[in-house]
Amino acid sequence: MCLAGFLLVIIIVEKTVTFKQTEYGLSAIFVLFLLFLPLVVAVIKEYKLLSSSSNIVSSTSSTHVSSSPAKIPTPDKVVPTKQLSCWQNVFKPPEIGEDFTVLQALFSFEMLTLLSSTTCGLGGMMTMIDNLGQIGTFFGYPLRKVTNFVSLTSIWNYLGQMSMDILSDVFITKYKHPYPLFLTLILLLSSIGHLIIAFNVPNGLYVASVIIGFCFGAFWSLIFTIISELFGLKYYSTLFSFGGLASPLGLYLLNVKVTGHYYDKEAKEADGGFGAKEEARAGLELRRRGVL
Repeated sequence: MCLAGFLLVIIIVEKTVTFKQTEYGLSAIFVLFLLFLPLVVAVIKEYKLLSSSSNIVSSTSSTHVSSSPAKIPTPDKVVPTKQLSCWQNVFKPPEIGEDFTVLQALFSFEMLTLLSSTTCGLGGMMTMIDNLGQIGTFFGYPLRKVTNFVSLTSIWNYLGQMSMDILSDVFITKYKHPYPLFLTLILLLSSIGHLIIAFNVPNGLYVASVIIGFCFGAFWSLIFTIISELFGLKYYSTLFSFGGLASPLGLYLLNVKVTGHYYDKEAKEADGGFGAKEEARAGLELRRRGVL
């Protein structure tokens, strides 16, 4: 978190102050220091383990402990139960929080809600991140600032994962707020970022990249926790894969079928229906930037 915060500050300061080779060198040295700082934690931990193990060996060698053999309990007779087909109890799921089977979880209303929210919410955020360079170019931002948007999104993606993990645990243990409530708030917050981009607020792409990046990271930390809380841990690895499947599905539907379709359609209309698709896109960009 310190590394992400330092990079965030450097990106902002670099836009107002001209860095020389000395400043770049000092910042790189500090970044390397933060990267290798976890080695200090590992060395301290190993030292404590070695000192504690030596104390245990010395204490056990000075004392003699005698113990009588414990009686091994005989297991009761296991009555064989009739195995039911996996399709017979699909629509008879257990209580929320217990171990669901894969089919019970996939056909449940909770899983359908999670998959739909992931497809729309996470797909929309990934579509914005994937087209961030084109959005910044259309709005007239220079190329240097467009690269800053990508960096801000990546940094706040990490900060969103870390902070949401901590905040959700605190609010659940202290105030008994459920995980789906945080997921709903994250979706609402990401909608604000989309609206800022849609209405082209002055310098709003900075704010939108921060909001979308934070929500993108927080969403990933919440969705898989909710799956484990609702459907148990017995088949968590399989349900984990199904939960992640909604992300590329949403990206394909929203980025390719929706955004890409209307983008190509507008490009063709702007070019008058003539020329190749690449020429139409280039002409649309020039018109929006006021060159043509």
